[in-house]
Amino acid sequence: MKTPIDLLIGGIGKLLPGKNGSLTDSSVAIDSGKIKAVGPAKKLAGLFHPKQVVDASGKLLTPGFVDSHTHLVFGGERSNEFVQRCAGADYEQIAANGGGIRASVRMTRESHLDQLVEAARPRLQRMVSSGSTTIEIKSGYGLDLETELRMLRAIRQLAKESPAEIVSTFMGAHEIPEEWRHDRAEYIRILCQEMIPAVAQEGLAEFCDVFCERGVFDPQESRQILDAGSQHGLRPKIHADELAASGGSLVAGEIGAVSADHLMEITAEGIKTMGEAGVVATLLPGTTFYLRKSGYAPARSLIEAGLEVAIATDRNPGSCTIESMLFIMGLSVMHLGMAPLEAIRAATYGGAKALGREKLCGSIEEGKRADLILWDVPNEEVLIHEFANQVPRTVWASGQVTCDSIPGNNSPVHEPDQGV
Repeated sequence: MKTPIDLLIGGIGKLLPGKNGSLTDSSVAIDSGKIKAVGPAKKLAGLFHPKQVVDASGKLLTPGFVDSHTHLVFGGERSNEFVQRCAGADYEQIAANGGGIRASVRMTRESHLDQLVEAARPRLQRMVSSGSTTIEIKSGYGLDLETELRMLRAIRQLAKESPAEIVSTFMGAHEIPEEWRHDRAEYIRILCQEMIPAVAQEGLAEFCDVFCERGVFDPQESRQILDAGSQHGLRPKIHADELAASGGSLVAGEIGAVSADHLMEITAEGIKTMGEAGVVATLLPGTTFYLRKSGYAPARSLIEAGLEVAIATDRNPGSCTIESMLFIMGLSVMHLGMAPLEAIRAATYGGAKALGREKLCGSIEEGKRADLILWDVPNEEVLIHEFANQVPRTVWASGQVTCDSIPGNNSPVHEPDQGV
């Protein structure tokens, strides 16, 4: 007697589990939103009776993308800054003239909850249809209690609507707001004693993040804020060593952060400290590309030092509007020196580990969520080569189709052929 299941993806041309190696002529059995089994196509065809079958011969199956670093919720837009950068201004000059994060803060404070949700919804939908099945979203464009809570509530509303899993991060330490630039110590007190407790009490975030960078928060301040978050149950993350060797990677290792992100200017000492603490190195090549910087993060040094590397979009209103993780994988191969398989692992399993979800998603294994992408290409080399294009794909989040641009993939059958 065959076991009834919801779906069989059969005869897969090439399956990349997301951690190591690959499989050919294999199948994946899915039931109740989870992966029931992975194995040879003929074996699984003899074991399961699917309500629905997908013939995946000649196609590539990967885990769904885990986009572990985004700033997707914000008010207004900053296209004028892009034009300024193309004319020669750099990120720090724009920020010094009132642009950058502080510009988004002004516009976000003027936005109602419904406006934030309505503006973010199409961005999120595009990301999900492109293959992102787990997406982290940070606050950080409020920088006061009322607006930070509003942003986090908008993220919670989006999470209720989305087929993807949405992970929320509190980032009130994204910048010093205008009204506290004369007394940064008082703003840090407000962060630690008022904002973080309020966020935790309402259960609005899982992580606490801080921008450890020159002119923003120094290592001592960053440690103080992240310690306060930890005391209230918010796991630490950190923006580290992006524009300069600010010491953020050292803080990440010392406090045992889940991840340290950006790392364009990380030092050998920072790599060693993070490696010893098991901190995930999250690299954001889209931001480097978008800001027209020449110095990309040293992915090869991080990989060779044994760190788990993740890649993410950093989708935000000013320094990166890229929403496609496939595009980020292409940049990672072109500019970070990663091999295609390394880029796929970083976009899936690495991202899952950067969110503490490596046991739930990020690889194609029995018992994990059925977060999958079937690509109408034969292998990962062709996929990366087409990174700037809309490659035909079928995306499943928890076993439910969120995008299908491969004709004929989802016709129901009662009894698949034994070879499928």
